[in-house]
Amino acid sequence: MTTISSTGIGSKLDVEAIVTATMADLRTPEKLITSANSDLKSQLSTYGQLQSYVSSFQDKANALGSITLWSQTTAASSDTSAATVTSGSGAAAGRYSLEVQSLASSQTTSSVVFPSSKHSLGEGQLTIDLGSWTGDPSTFGLKTGSTSVTVDIGPGESSLAAIRDKINAAGAGVTATIINDSTGARLSIRSSKTGEDNAFRISATETTPGDDGGLGLSALAYDPENNPGSGMALNQSAGNAQATLNGIAISSESNTLDNVADGLTLNLLKKTTSAVDVTVSQDTAAMTSAVNDFVTSYNNLANYIKSQTKYNPDSKVAGSLQGDSTTIGIQNQMRSILNGNSTASSKFTRLSDVGITVQKDGTLQVSTSKLNDAMTNIPELKKLLSSSDETTGESSGFVYRFKKMASRILGTEGPLTTRTAGIQATIKRNSDRIDDMETRLAATEKRIRAQYEALDTNMAKINSLGSYMSTQLSALSK
Repeated sequence: MTTISSTGIGSKLDVEAIVTATMADLRTPEKLITSANSDLKSQLSTYGQLQSYVSSFQDKANALGSITLWSQTTAASSDTSAATVTSGSGAAAGRYSLEVQSLASSQTTSSVVFPSSKHSLGEGQLTIDLGSWTGDPSTFGLKTGSTSVTVDIGPGESSLAAIRDKINAAGAGVTATIINDSTGARLSIRSSKTGEDNAFRISATETTPGDDGGLGLSALAYDPENNPGSGMALNQSAGNAQATLNGIAISSESNTLDNVADGLTLNLLKKTTSAVDVTVSQDTAAMTSAVNDFVTSYNNLANYIKSQTKYNPDSKVAGSLQGDSTTIGIQNQMRSILNGNSTASSKFTRLSDVGITVQKDGTLQVSTSKLNDAMTNIPELKKLLSSSDETTGESSGFVYRFKKMASRILGTEGPLTTRTAGIQATIKRNSDRIDDMETRLAATEKRIRAQYEALDTNMAKINSLGSYMSTQLSALSK
């Protein structure tokens, strides 16, 4: 007797449809949990966005409340062709009068003209010292802490170009350059740094003469103290910058006067014939920008919360966070801070006093003119916004309160962190339940199919027996 291999043939039932319908019914709880997980994942994404807006708001609040912002200054020069100015940390507002008598300079010397940069000056040594030339006749004094640098000129290194490269590689505090014109090539040597203490002396020792027995390395010496009138010619002496600031004489090796007054740096560009006015003032532009950035960030957060908690009566669609206690709590905290007063300043008590007002839709708006008026009293404005005094409930500044609020919300025990962790845990539990259901449903489907296969086999046997009996009875009747 042949075994039925296709379920349903023996029983004449649509077994596949029966199994499919049965399993679909059994999968109803799984579908409900999957749908719930989908909603939770959407809510988790929404919380992630909310967290991002709160974090951005916290950054802007920190920037507006920073000590650096309120001590920041800006500086200006009345003649930027003569001197430019920058102010840094610690610079105090004020006015300065600057006069420049001379700029800092580097010592520069040049050699006689040679036929080309390939001309050989022979072999030997050049010794370079850094220091200063003083008096007339000149006397050289070594720079404190400096040591002589000896440049060895050996075989194959005696061309003007090769000597230039050897000097530059020696780190002797000078820079060598070849100047070419219609007459030939000259070696120019210049102090790497400006200032009278960065002048140089060069002595030469010859072991092999130059091309055709001509000038050797002594042509590159510069030592007017011991060998006046020989070697290289002086094109420019090393010198310090000389200036007066508010009538006080200043001498500097460099044309950049770092921290010449508290936090003030001057860059000298030329001699002056009249005084240059230098002004240092508090950087109100940076402060205004920080206020506007803070307000924009607040509005972004407020608008996001509004869009996610509202109900659209036309589309009958509610926001992802409508009725969410965590989000509503954040919104209430924001409004509570805005509606409060502050005693931190003796002049301003509310944000509206400095031009930051609440609109009908809950967002903030800045009145430029009113904020500019408040900028004329920066110490009191700073207190209203960023004072950290918590002696009483109203003694701190508004931005400081927002900073604390954002820190609580984003903290490890904060509402967003705990709510997000709770959603993630629920999604994980649901996913585990779905996996368990899938295992049980697969076993159930296998059992149902096995039952129908057994039914098919039995029904096939019965049908076969019936057919046999019918044949036998038909034969007997004949």
